[in-house]
Amino acid sequence: MQKEIRLFSPATVANVACGFDVLGFCLDTIGDEMVIRTTEAKGIKITKIEGYDLPYEAEKNVAGVSALAMYNALDPDCGFEIEIYKNIKPGSGIGSSSASAAGSVYGMNVLLGSPLDFTALTNFAMKGEALASQCEHADNLAPAIFGGFTLVKSAKPLKILELPTPDDLYATLIHPQIEIKTSESRALLPKEIPLDHAITQWANVGSLVHALHTSDYALIKDALHDVVIEPHRKQLIPHFDAVKTAVLKASALGCAISGSGPSIFALSKGESTAKDVENAMRNVYANTAIDFETYVSKINTEGIKKIN
Repeated sequence: MQKEIRLFSPATVANVACGFDVLGFCLDTIGDEMVIRTTEAKGIKITKIEGYDLPYEAEKNVAGVSALAMYNALDPDCGFEIEIYKNIKPGSGIGSSSASAAGSVYGMNVLLGSPLDFTALTNFAMKGEALASQCEHADNLAPAIFGGFTLVKSAKPLKILELPTPDDLYATLIHPQIEIKTSESRALLPKEIPLDHAITQWANVGSLVHALHTSDYALIKDALHDVVIEPHRKQLIPHFDAVKTAVLKASALGCAISGSGPSIFALSKGESTAKDVENAMRNVYANTAIDFETYVSKINTEGIKKIN
């Protein structure tokens, strides 16, 4: 039996404008690295964390919580050690907690001979994600584990739909170096929404799903609009409207908040346009006092993967 695995656990974009808590896609150039190994001693131990100051106690770390949920369910004859090399800043809005939660269960599953399917792994990873956001949701976890675009058809029971990815679709992101906690961002959201907004939103979700299936870039552009969540959350993100205006002028298909923010994403047809969009984002924030990072990424259709 394999005793150790090193993983790339990718960043993800959740919500994808119109698909709050159900849509997400996987990134290729941003992610954590994790090492999972078996031990003779039973239990789950986090032995190394680099990058950010996170708890070593398994019960207080999202990677540990998801690992414990899976471990207690399977009760294997071994234990596991987890090393986390954290490249995704917590609170960045690109799936930092989900990368940790997904990576631990994925690695354990491989070392145990892959007894669980991806849906089961996502279910266990949701326990860790709930530690960060105070609720179980899979819109970041599913694309990290399955790869590509995913839609969470149902959370209870969990049902994940894999959606196709158009070949020439690229994501551009800007991450302002401020922190927005998912739990605080959720607290801003209304409990009720106007019916006309709901109708617009679910029409956009259906249109986006159809556009992904047909590689219809014009329809992707027409569907990437959020009339429910963005108006409330954008107030937490400095210069959001300026970024959105600039990237649409640079020919992005659409622009919205990544997850709960503060990261902002745009989708483009072609790498050249995606890089123009990156320059547009950078030009907006270059005139501010806020530090930032930008990324251009092809959509990662593989998800979490083993690395040497």
